[in-house]
This record gives sequence, structure tokens and C-alpha cells, in this order.
Amino acid sequence: MATVAEWIEGARPRTFPAAFSPVIAGTAIAQVERGGQRFPDGGFDPVLALLALVVALALQIGVNYANDYSDGIRGTDDDRVGPFRLVGSGAADPSRVKFAAFAAFGVAALAGLGIVLITGLWWLLIIGVACVLAAWFYTGGDHPYGYAALGEVFVFVFFGLVAVGGTTLIQLGGLTWSTLTAAVAVGSLACAILVANNLRDIHNDRAAGKYTLATRLGRKGTRAFFVELCVLAVLAVISTALLTSLWLLFGLIMLVHTTLAVRLIVTGASGKELIRVLKVTGLAELAGALGLGLGALIVTLVG
Repeated sequence: MATVAEWIEGARPRTFPAAFSPVIAGTAIAQVERGGQRFPDGGFDPVLALLALVVALALQIGVNYANDYSDGIRGTDDDRVGPFRLVGSGAADPSRVKFAAFAAFGVAALAGLGIVLITGLWWLLIIGVACVLAAWFYTGGDHPYGYAALGEVFVFVFFGLVAVGGTTLIQLGGLTWSTLTAAVAVGSLACAILVANNLRDIHNDRAAGKYTLATRLGRKGTRAFFVELCVLAVLAVISTALLTSLWLLFGLIMLVHTTLAVRLIVTGASGKELIRVLKVTGLAELAGALGLGLGALIVTLVG
């Protein structure tokens, strides 16, 4: 039976920046686009922001457990280089891991329902259902899209465009071009995390019949794609600042981490070395979002 520590590890806390970052970035855009007005007249709404964070975090935990379950029962994790997996290691019964995944999805659904009740935006229920389905069918079901080189597309869409855009929408009441650029910044780095993860697992994935984008591009092409995503994230932050306030250039603090991640990738990091790339890229995503948040806070304080 898996220990509490193993269950926590199975939730993969190292991936949590992918949950926090879009909510921070989306809230920052809502605030700065409202002209930096102070709460309660500004874009920032603590209740809605907290509920958005619960949704994002619960979905992240849910997708981690869902991947653990689905990859584990398929045998994809039988010879794993990366972080600990509950099912693949035999530490937990698959049915319990599956239950944990859907329990997390349930928490996300409840928080999402709270957002709908507060905002009156009932069509968000459709988006919520799409998010849960995307989380499950990444590696679940008979035809998982994560096994068909589509994982990066869905990560970019749901952990970038949808997560940032949704967070801004519920607080601002609409979307702006800066919402899109901020979402591209966050989504690109979330996507880069998956690219590094799949680069690490490229050999085992091929052997298990899991055809990720990395298995299609090859090692050289995957490394180039990772660099391009990091460059895109930087350009997106600059665009966001130009569309709103130059204070949001604080988002470029991500360069501290993206530079290191890119250097590791281009110098041939492989195997367990790529676990460091995952951590650094996650920190880059979080740092960029916090930088945008800091910029929005300064706009609020200085008027």
C-alpha cells in the first residue's frame, strides 16, 4: 500500500506551477486592464481568483493521477526514468489511483460551479466539462490524444489560453489582446515542460507505442522546439507589457530560469538530467506570472 508521502509524490507537486501561473497571470491582466483600480473596484476579485486557483490546482492533480493510472495499466511506466508513479511502481492499486483522479476532478467541478453561480456565466459549464474530458483523455480511453502527438497542443490550449483567459474573463468581464499574449506566455512554458518530459521518455515511449510529438520530431527537433517555445514566451511577455504597461516587463524575470533551461537543452541534457529542466522550466513559468502580477500591483499602487 502506498504511503502518504508516495500519494503526495504521485500528485507531482513539481508540476503545480502550471496551476498557479495562469491564475496569477490572468488576474494580473484583469487588474491592469481595469486601469489599476484598487479592490473592490479593480479587476482583482479575491473570491473568484481563489476559486479559479482551486479549479486549476484540482485539475492539475487530477490529470497527474489520471496519467499515473492510464500509463500504469498500459505498461508505459514499467521502465521509467522520471518521477515516481504509483501504478507503474506497484505502490498503489490502480482503482484507488483512478478514484483519486476523479475525486480531484470533482473538486474542480465544485469550484467551477461556484464561479458560475457568482458570475452567472452558465456557458462556462461547457468549458469546465471540456477541461475534465481533456484531462482524462490525455492518456485515458481507447484513443488517448497524448499517444497521438497532440499533448502539447492541448496543454497550450487548456493550461494557457483557457486557464489564463478564463481567469481574466471572470474578473474583468471580458477578454483583451493582452489576455491572449499573457496566455501565450504561460501556455508556451507549460508546453515546454511537457516537451522536456517527453524528450526524457522518448526511448521508453517509442517502445511502449506512445507516439508523442518528441517521438515524431526526434531528439534534435524536440530540443529545437523547446528553445522556440521559450523564445515565444519571452516575446509574449514583451507584447503583454507593450499592450498594457511597461511595468509588466517584470515578467521577464523568467529569463533567469529560461536561459538555464535552454542551456541545458542545447548542451544535450538527457535522462535524469532532464528532470532538472522540468523543474527550472516550471520555475520560469511561475516567475513570469509573478512578474506580471508584480507589474500589475505596481500599476495599482502608483495609479
